[in-house]
Amino acid sequence: VEAMLAVAEEQEAEKRRSITVEKELELEYDLGNLLAMDSTPPPAAALRGAGPRREALLRALARDNTQLLVSQLWGLPAERAGGAGGPLVAQLPEPTFRLPREKPPPKPRPPTRWEQFARLKGIRRKKKRERVARNELNRLRNLARAHRAERAVPAAPLHPTGHQDRDELRRVARVARVSTASLGRFQPRLPKEPAEPPSRSGGKKRRFEPLLGNLAAERSRQLELLRDMGSKKPVLDITRAVNKQMRQEEAEAAAANKGKKQSKRGKRGRRQQRPGRSGKKSG
Repeated sequence: VEAMLAVAEEQEAEKRRSITVEKELELEYDLGNLLAMDSTPPPAAALRGAGPRREALLRALARDNTQLLVSQLWGLPAERAGGAGGPLVAQLPEPTFRLPREKPPPKPRPPTRWEQFARLKGIRRKKKRERVARNELNRLRNLARAHRAERAVPAAPLHPTGHQDRDELRRVARVARVSTASLGRFQPRLPKEPAEPPSRSGGKKRRFEPLLGNLAAERSRQLELLRDMGSKKPVLDITRAVNKQMRQEEAEAAAANKGKKQSKRGKRGRRQQRPGRSGKKSG
């Protein structure tokens, strides 16, 4: 029994010795790069020559330093990857030593033909704020179009029937007549068509307030009108402002295009005129 206990104690001591390493000087660690630097000099006598003793010493030093590095890694915060049954992954800190590159740094890219042309002509990229302003203007235009579309009165639907009677045909002809730009004023009439004025049936009619009605509502409307007339801050009409801006931009674009055309035409005329052609030949 004593022999068995002695063997067990030796095995336990061997296990404890395998994970416990003592050094005279503490190692310098860079856990971000998984690097450990040992500043303790090895015995010079054991490193002389090339033999199994030297190889065994180097292996022992590498094993002890690796054990110290692994012990430091177990002190880092760790988590399970992929759930409770996954492997344990340690979170490495930021590296402290800058290691050299494996490959040389990349060479600067040569400029393209467009970049060379832009540098020669002085072309610069437009700033982002101009594009942002253009996008905001387009957004206001879309809002104005949507506002006008909501205010438009839809036409009365015409459902096809199996047999179209006279009233249905007359209503279809009236709708087709007033669908032109002039509301049917200059539309030629069909043969045997009665001369009736073009009507705007289905449109929104103007409604007048009754002469004798709710005095409180009339009083509130008049007060609101006076309040708007007396206020210094004008009422902002988004649709009118956007339309005015659109017309101004179209006029500026038309003027710019006209100037470009005139300049091109002048250059073409100067190219066609050559020296010595305008004068008469001398006999």
